[in-house]
Amino acid sequence: MAVPLTSILYGTTAYAVGGRTGSVRTDDRRLDLRLAPPRKKVPGATNPEQLFAAGFAACFTSALAEVAAEYGADASAAHVACEVRLGTTDTPAGYGLAVALTVSLPGWAAADLQPLLHRADAVCPYAQAVRGNVPLTLLAVDDDPAAHDRA
Repeated sequence: MAVPLTSILYGTTAYAVGGRTGSVRTDDRRLDLRLAPPRKKVPGATNPEQLFAAGFAACFTSALAEVAAEYGADASAAHVACEVRLGTTDTPAGYGLAVALTVSLPGWAAADLQPLLHRADAVCPYAQAVRGNVPLTLLAVDDDPAAHDRA
């Protein structure tokens, strides 16, 4: 069931031309990118799945910080990796997405962090948007400083 907004905190519009081989830009032009299909390596181009992963990772990080603050914890150093997979399905649409969020927080063991991920899942607007439509995996991991270099 869709939940209507009671107030608008922010709004934006993105414009796409040419689909996966075109371009996308926002109304304020702060984002203006060339697009290419996911399996084509076009220099300087991205794809919708990368944009979705970036937005979801950023949004979930903020949700985690909000939830952690309720427990008196600081999650500003959290590392969130959002893996988005595009694949085929046995539905009339034929295509679908799957998302996996892998999260670490310095000083936190994975077992202690996992409950915060479930609370953040309940708060994150991206998680709410995909709930019931896109498989979402939440995985807390022990902090790995080497992984920070990949972010």
